[in-house]
Amino acid sequence: MKLHVLDCGAMSCDLTWLLLKPGRSIRPRAERDKPVEWYPCTTHAVLVETDEGTLLWDTSCPRDWETRWVPTGLQEFFPYDQVSEEQYLDAQLGRLGVSPENLDYVVLSHLHFDHAGNVRTFAGTGARLVCNDKEKDFAFGFDGAFTGAHLKADYEGLDFDTVSGDTEILPGVTLIEAPGHTPGTMAMRVDLPESGTMIFTSDAVYMGDSYGPPATPAAIVNDLGAWYASVEKIRSIAERSAANVVFGHDAAQLRSMRTAPHGFYE
Repeated sequence: MKLHVLDCGAMSCDLTWLLLKPGRSIRPRAERDKPVEWYPCTTHAVLVETDEGTLLWDTSCPRDWETRWVPTGLQEFFPYDQVSEEQYLDAQLGRLGVSPENLDYVVLSHLHFDHAGNVRTFAGTGARLVCNDKEKDFAFGFDGAFTGAHLKADYEGLDFDTVSGDTEILPGVTLIEAPGHTPGTMAMRVDLPESGTMIFTSDAVYMGDSYGPPATPAAIVNDLGAWYASVEKIRSIAERSAANVVFGHDAAQLRSMRTAPHGFYE
């Protein structure tokens, strides 16, 4: 069993989108004239290789972000402008010698534009596309081309299998239902024989500063009560399993990790 963390570069954004924290993103009057803090909103994917199948967790942002995101206007708020050629998802997989046809599962933590941006790459390859049932209902059910960061151009017309609740999808790989950020956000738990348990929170928890305790919310939350409950659910699982918790967009944490193609966990 082997786990690869794929560093896919970063978007740039006003930190307030990710963290509503007095003293940092919310300034006191003594700092009213300071400029806002723009943050490297890192994006990653995870490749998990097991004896019973290979799984890709999330698909990051697309190469054509600057045109595809125009209907939403989010290209102005989250430009994907801190990425090298080798950090795009297709290049990262290529550096590992992995083609779309090698994957058994492509699991989307949720269907926002920075997680589902490359999911069409895997359509028709034999990989099962998987998301939470509540996420699929919401993402396919609204009127129009987009709502918030759900952009139908990313995923409309694709055939998704769905899971509900906490689901072991491969031996040692469990999808954790963690709504709040979106109706069907999921985290992923991976129990590795040598490195121990790792929990990838996706946007259920953006950053270490979000996790706390106490948990600190963000500007992009679908259901605040559900979000708080999901953070505490993840914390409880992490404490019981002594897990290494990997957050969705924590730049300092990602840069401290073993990342592909040279580093991995097993």
